[in-house]
Amino acid sequence: MSSWIEATEVRKIDTKTYSCDLLDDWCIGSVPNGGYVTGCILEVVKTHFSTALANQNQPHTIALHVEFLKRTQAGLATFKVDNVKLGRQTSIVHVHMSQDGREEVVAYATNSNIDTEAGVSFDTGYSLPSPPPTVDLVKLAQDKDANWYFQKEMPFAKFRKASSRVKFHFPRKGQALKSIADEWLCFRDGSNFTNTSLGFVVDMFPQIIESYRDQSEGPFWYPTLLLNLDVKKALPPEGVKWLAIRVQLKKIRNGRMDLEVHVHDENGDLVALSHHVGFVVDASRNLADRRKTETKL
Repeated sequence: MSSWIEATEVRKIDTKTYSCDLLDDWCIGSVPNGGYVTGCILEVVKTHFSTALANQNQPHTIALHVEFLKRTQAGLATFKVDNVKLGRQTSIVHVHMSQDGREEVVAYATNSNIDTEAGVSFDTGYSLPSPPPTVDLVKLAQDKDANWYFQKEMPFAKFRKASSRVKFHFPRKGQALKSIADEWLCFRDGSNFTNTSLGFVVDMFPQIIESYRDQSEGPFWYPTLLLNLDVKKALPPEGVKWLAIRVQLKKIRNGRMDLEVHVHDENGDLVALSHHVGFVVDASRNLADRRKTETKL
């Protein structure tokens, strides 16, 4: 099983072209997890700003918008990066990801330097409604926390291979609402989360929609149509072991759903927000042979 660093290794081809191998053990069925692909895009953007755009001194992606145009697959992916706006405070690039000549994912990334940001700051009093229970992370690592437990395997784990890359910890007394999932996450191999792995973190959670359906029917596939990421702070360069995630589903209608994701660090500080639009389809759509004229999900 590959580590996050191995799974997102980026190779620079020229000043605007990069490549990465999307690995099978980070897939849902035959399709790379959308958060994993998002993480690869963040790694490409990081590499681009540390090489071609190093003079901008804007190492941090603070906003990302990703559109998933076609079904992706394990294997080589090529990324083309266009410089859209180069500014003093922020710069914007447009990323195009293709496989076998198909443009499958496009993204806009806004980069800045969080360490040198200056301006007004106010306490908004933000907090999560129905706040999750308190945690002792030392005891959580031993599965001895009074309020949280480690779930050894997620539903349909063989189909959702990417879910085995992290350890999920859920409230012992259950979730606050049927439409909400609170969790503490850590990488299963003991490595740390960094800012580029936030794309994966915001797409790794229990499938809330399955609390509304009969799981004996077998797995469904929930492909991401678009994903937005708003990064509030830079994690330490060495990363962090634990992140707390709240996911809320607000409406499911006609095979389409939304997801709102809040990410906090172990001190309760808001790290990132994310919003997804996704589909609800039969798993056979994921595993079907690719048509030569396939154009969209």
